[in-house]
Amino acid sequence: MDWAVRREPAIITLMSSELFRPGGRRFDQLRETRLTPNYVATAEGSVLIECGNTRVLCNATVEQTVPGWLRNSGKGWVTAEYSMLPRATLTRTPRESERGKIGGRTHEIQRLIGRSLRSVVDLKALGERMIILDCDVIQADGGTRTAAITGAAVALGMALDKLVEAGTLETSPMYQLVAATSIGIVDSEVLLDLAYEEDSRAETDMNVVMTENGGLVETQATAEREPYTRDQLNRMLDIAQAGIHQLFELQRRCLQQK
Repeated sequence: MDWAVRREPAIITLMSSELFRPGGRRFDQLRETRLTPNYVATAEGSVLIECGNTRVLCNATVEQTVPGWLRNSGKGWVTAEYSMLPRATLTRTPRESERGKIGGRTHEIQRLIGRSLRSVVDLKALGERMIILDCDVIQADGGTRTAAITGAAVALGMALDKLVEAGTLETSPMYQLVAATSIGIVDSEVLLDLAYEEDSRAETDMNVVMTENGGLVETQATAEREPYTRDQLNRMLDIAQAGIHQLFELQRRCLQQK
């Protein structure tokens, strides 16, 4: 896939807001976001994504096998594992391996990351091989699942490009990018990319996962107290889309640097 940087047209009119945000951000402004490629030298694709104080390490592994139910189908598989390091938060969280089982939240996030990445990959063109994305939260300050999706998409693109460079695949089966962000209503204001302090007191919390062509993989909006209106939902989607277009540009630049 050609990862050339493309400028996306503005899709909304940005307005000023009187609400104070940590770091002085505008209501429609992403946290400072960095993507560092090749963070782990031993992985086929590796990216450290930093969104403000949230940091997630995303590593891609290519395996020459598929789950049993896909054998002899000619199709590949893309899946994800998600975990949070014990001191990613202010207080230590025991490793789930010590508890003897994976929690429901972890299962939910892993499935979300996996289906988000599969939405932009031609599994038939991938062939009977599996790519596993390990997303490990080093530090959490809100938006870990959306950061994991955005970072894992780049790690996946890097791994597939390596298969092309090695002659294993003729072209990359990843035909577009996918990225995600959070958005919510805090003190009656719509805010993009919530940090934990904002998320913890949000009246409405929403995650948006979007592909480059504008397709929506996930739009999960939950009212914690007062119901939100259709107009507020449309506004949240518009602002989230503008933010995700900025993430696409960061992803393309990172893939060019690899």
